[in-house]
Amino acid sequence: MAKFTYTALDKNNKTITGTLEASTVTSAKKLLNDQHLRTLSLTEKKAGFDPNDIHIGFLDKVKDKEVVMFTRQLSTLVSAGVPLPKSLATLKEQANSKKFKDIIEQVNKDIESGMAFADALEKHPEVYSKIYVNMVRAGEAGGILDDILKRLALQQEKDSAIRRKIKGAMTYPIVMIVFTFSAFFGLMTTIVPKIGNIIKDLGGEDASLPPITEVMLAISSGLLKYKFVVAIALFLFIFVFLRWLKTEKGKRILHRVLLKTPLFKTLIIKSAVARFSRTFSSLLAAGVGVVETLQVTAGSIGNFVIEDELMAASKEVQSGIPLSVTLAKSQIFPKIVSQMMSVGEETGETDVVLLKVAEFYEDEVETFVESLSSIIEPIMIVVLGGMVGLIVASVFLPIMTLSQNIK
Repeated sequence: MAKFTYTALDKNNKTITGTLEASTVTSAKKLLNDQHLRTLSLTEKKAGFDPNDIHIGFLDKVKDKEVVMFTRQLSTLVSAGVPLPKSLATLKEQANSKKFKDIIEQVNKDIESGMAFADALEKHPEVYSKIYVNMVRAGEAGGILDDILKRLALQQEKDSAIRRKIKGAMTYPIVMIVFTFSAFFGLMTTIVPKIGNIIKDLGGEDASLPPITEVMLAISSGLLKYKFVVAIALFLFIFVFLRWLKTEKGKRILHRVLLKTPLFKTLIIKSAVARFSRTFSSLLAAGVGVVETLQVTAGSIGNFVIEDELMAASKEVQSGIPLSVTLAKSQIFPKIVSQMMSVGEETGETDVVLLKVAEFYEDEVETFVESLSSIIEPIMIVVLGGMVGLIVASVFLPIMTLSQNIK
């Protein structure tokens, strides 16, 4: 695909400049025509260094907080009767990151060229999720865009809060694991070899050492002798493992394992139910159909096992089976979800009922995360103490044996 810079006129004869990707000049012109733009100039960008093409990982990423603020402010402006293009132009000036400014500008250009707001957002999936786009599309169709944007902002804030709490809870055990293995490696390569030499000097080369001491000395000797090989092998293992986790197969296996791990299983299910309930409620209230709502919600859960179950549920709903009946057979969703769903289906207020479920499980996640540190801390202390205890035992057992021989 080649890159082209263009200058064109929109339907209001306003001059617009920008860049686009296309296979040929003809394809590029067609793309502009599809957006109701009259091409004035079209130039292919030559391959080579372009400072604008540089993207620096985390510096180039649009933060969730920015998107939430954008959504809430846009809702306020639309509610006040400010036209959408003018609202977007105002919010573009308030955006912090250059990438977000560019995206808002491109969305605004697409709207001015006659494209629907939801379709313009859909071109930027790295910032606007399927849920976001579908809710905006429903809001446009129903003439309640301002209300939908308020719901979206609230939902994003809730999702962001849950993610922050989970990340915060996971920080402590990760730091402890890194510290534990660093301390073990440091002791095995500095202290143990020196003490091993002292023991051999006292007992002689033919001295009989306890099995645990022999094992520790062998590990220590191996780490010292092949430290560069070990370091490279460890780096390669971590690199390959992380790359594997990015593949669909790797994610599926990881998600399956996490759902069988007692501590993580509870956290994943509670947060998944909270996200499912709030997202489903928001989409349903926006007027999106049940089947489409299920399919969109499934992709937002973040776990392939749960996603597969929801996709299977959407097929059953298509065949006429109530969603409450389908969820009642679930091995993952708690029974209260299907029972509340049944109440919602009977009363015609499924969105209201599920909102209550979402609030309940969001509180449950918050409580569980707060107690997670108190659960993990003693486990990590036992693991760290056990590793250090092995080293201490391997050192003191031969010393005690030698002292008895001397007596």
